[in-house]
Amino acid sequence: MSIELGHFALVLAFAISTISAIVGLIFWKREVLAGYLQQGAVLQFVLVAASFAALIQAFVVSDFSLKLAYEHANSAQPLIFKITAVWGNHEGSMLLWVLILVIMGAAVAAFGRNLPKDLLTLVLAVQSLIAAAFTGFTLFTSNPFLRLSPAPFEGQDLNPILQDIGLAIHPPLLYLGYVGFSVCFSFAMAALISGRIDAAWARWVRPWTLLSWCFLTLGIAMGSYWAYYELGWGGWWFWDPVENASFMPWLAGTALLHSALVMEKRNALKIWTIFLAIITFSLSLLGTFMVRSGILTSVHTFASDPTRGMVILALLALFIGGAFSLFAFRASTLRVGGLFAPISREGALILNNLFLATATVAVLVGTLYPLLLDALVGETISVGEPFFNLTFGVIMAPLLIVLPFGPFLAWKRGDLIAVTQRLAGAAGLALFAAVLCFALTGGEVSLAPLGLLLGFWVAFGALAELVDRAKFFRTDVVTSFKRLFGLPRTAWSTAIAHFGIGVTVIGVVAASAWQQELVTTMVPGEGVVIAEHQVTFDGMEHVEGPNFVSDTGRFAIRAPGGGVRTALAERRVYNASGQPTTEAAIETYGFSQLYVQLGEPQADGKSVVRLWYKPYVTLIWLGCLMMAGAGFLSLSYRRLRVGAPRPASARAAAE
Repeated sequence: MSIELGHFALVLAFAISTISAIVGLIFWKREVLAGYLQQGAVLQFVLVAASFAALIQAFVVSDFSLKLAYEHANSAQPLIFKITAVWGNHEGSMLLWVLILVIMGAAVAAFGRNLPKDLLTLVLAVQSLIAAAFTGFTLFTSNPFLRLSPAPFEGQDLNPILQDIGLAIHPPLLYLGYVGFSVCFSFAMAALISGRIDAAWARWVRPWTLLSWCFLTLGIAMGSYWAYYELGWGGWWFWDPVENASFMPWLAGTALLHSALVMEKRNALKIWTIFLAIITFSLSLLGTFMVRSGILTSVHTFASDPTRGMVILALLALFIGGAFSLFAFRASTLRVGGLFAPISREGALILNNLFLATATVAVLVGTLYPLLLDALVGETISVGEPFFNLTFGVIMAPLLIVLPFGPFLAWKRGDLIAVTQRLAGAAGLALFAAVLCFALTGGEVSLAPLGLLLGFWVAFGALAELVDRAKFFRTDVVTSFKRLFGLPRTAWSTAIAHFGIGVTVIGVVAASAWQQELVTTMVPGEGVVIAEHQVTFDGMEHVEGPNFVSDTGRFAIRAPGGGVRTALAERRVYNASGQPTTEAAIETYGFSQLYVQLGEPQADGKSVVRLWYKPYVTLIWLGCLMMAGAGFLSLSYRRLRVGAPRPASARAAAE
């Protein structure tokens, strides 16, 4: 019965979102409608949440009369994996997408009470239109509530690779980022329809951009780490088309974040900011199409039904085509904002946008070109790591060079010579650290020291900003520390985010340039040495899991500084599906990791063992956490909280 109620709730949500979109877009000038659309947005959330809860309940109790539960669950699965199996498939993940979409709409309704009524009506109407489109797509092409009769006794089980805690974290975070940009898109459409495009609009939209960007950063980082430890290949990024599908909105969203800052502070870059808001969500929709259309075969993809792909393509044409048509019609009416000199903070942020936009285009071309070539002429080519590493690296290097200058430059007109002098200390420290690393790694000539130099330069440049604003070395230490801890949170968040970028760059360079790999065969009692770590194979044992059996290899790892650790690497076979999978053993030493993967047993009794030593690899994800944490810190600042600030007159009346 709960399944039918969940289905009915989703149908009601579709009806309410459709009515809200139509009424709101037609009668948006009537202020009284804003309250009704706010109620409609909250009601959409309640209904979709009830629908999603019904789906979870069916999975938890192993109700295999539900076709989706039969195909992607098993009664022997641990409870956490029964829940995550709900979105470990196309239909359930689409419902999760719709749930987050209506959560965002309800959040706008709750926190946007101080928005102008006409603008709020339009934002909620566009958000409802998106919700109606994807709710309809879920109901009519990807219905998660289909029944089986008679009900099977047991389910087929979830893909073993997805039976991991990473699935509980990665997709929800990624979707919060993807779908969060729909709010920015709705604000852009509302601005174009109403003509209300000013600094206040940028102040309203920037917190939503920042919130979505933070979640997308965490989602990409979690996906990278999940692929690293779960897939058993020892890599953290492969430039897979589906990885690129999440990375492109992140690049465009980063540009949008900085562009909105210029618009808020200087009332400039109006047309460009609106354009970026449209592009960012369009890239999110493009990623949805790539994952669910069947044009890609990947562990990340869900659907292979061409009908679904065509429907999503139609939705792409509707939203992207409609948005750009409206943009082309209204862009000529937008007035140019404040003027500024090329050497200024505005100029630095525009340069930032230029490099990020170019990088987005490079990744887009490298991702889509093979697919288009195959579809149009039937020719298959591969665009892989060499292309992306070269093009992306060449584009990003200049951005990293100029990045520390931006926060030091004044608005409207800056002094480049003075800023260079203030950054001299950071440049000296970065050069010293890079030369020291070059010497400690044997002095081999490569591009790695240059990469480290860029990473240290960005990190030390971020610290230099805090040091300069606190006036260290220009006043007494006590006063400097008081100034340091009295800085606004936005200053701290900018410095921490930029420092996180530097940390990630250092981790990427170190792990890529100086990792060591060893593939060998071993018998119990045999040992090998990798990166001065002694790894001894102690033997195998058979382990019974809740829904799998495992051959577990025990390895004793003796580090150079002493001390012995026991690492367990597994080869699992899942009972229901019979599918095998591997679980790598990963031991962390400081910021570095030793990675052990157990391969196929050989006829002579030996086992294939793959070992990697990855120096400073954890800095990659630590830097991402710093970036996302900096974003949330900025959101905690009162001026940047999600939602529109109350006008001064309203605050005075309330007081």
